[in-house]
Amino acid sequence: MIDGLSVLALITARGGSKGLPGKNVRPLGGKPLVAWSVEQARTATLVDRVVISSDDAAIIDAAVTAGAEAPFVRPAALADDSASSADAVRHALGALDRTYDLLALLQPTSPLRLAADVDACIRKVAETGAPSCVGVTPAAKPPWWMQTMDEHCRLSPLLPPIQGGRRQDLPVVYVPNGAVYVVRVPWFLEHGAFLGEGSLGYVMPAERSVDIDSLLDFRLAEAVLADSKT
Repeated sequence: MIDGLSVLALITARGGSKGLPGKNVRPLGGKPLVAWSVEQARTATLVDRVVISSDDAAIIDAAVTAGAEAPFVRPAALADDSASSADAVRHALGALDRTYDLLALLQPTSPLRLAADVDACIRKVAETGAPSCVGVTPAAKPPWWMQTMDEHCRLSPLLPPIQGGRRQDLPVVYVPNGAVYVVRVPWFLEHGAFLGEGSLGYVMPAERSVDIDSLLDFRLAEAVLADSKT
């Protein structure tokens, strides 16, 4: 809780991962992937309650073992490829026995965030009046370098040219990293989104912004974790 505002941490983890089957319970550093997010939420000083939203019994068991509550099972219709995180969050808010002022969405695919990152985003929302705050990281490549390609392999710039082509001449741009989304619950229920006018960014380094969608991403997370222990 912060400034009288109650805070729910919701971890969303469906069972049907196609990029890396079983990834949410795949061991990383000796514990299931989902356990990292549960432990970070429990360690965050401003979080009042930690809940897992999943359709998968193995994920729920791993999250509960790590310290999360599992007051419901996510319906299968909200766990397929067409369902969004917003759909899962809306369901969870309706399924709980009480309401909350702020919600911190923590995706298990971002295991290298810190509890301090969660608290920092919560604090930004509570202290500024912003509708939301999301974790971001500097973009790996400037968007002005990006090209589209047609069926004949002809390239076209994605964006109009900007003065100065060198990286150091271009504005710094940021990409949401998927690690932390904190939103005011009434604003979310009205807009069904985590980003909108007035949303704030919280800058995180690349090593805490690894987003696991494939085996290569998982290997990268293992390497970053191993390097942090040396």
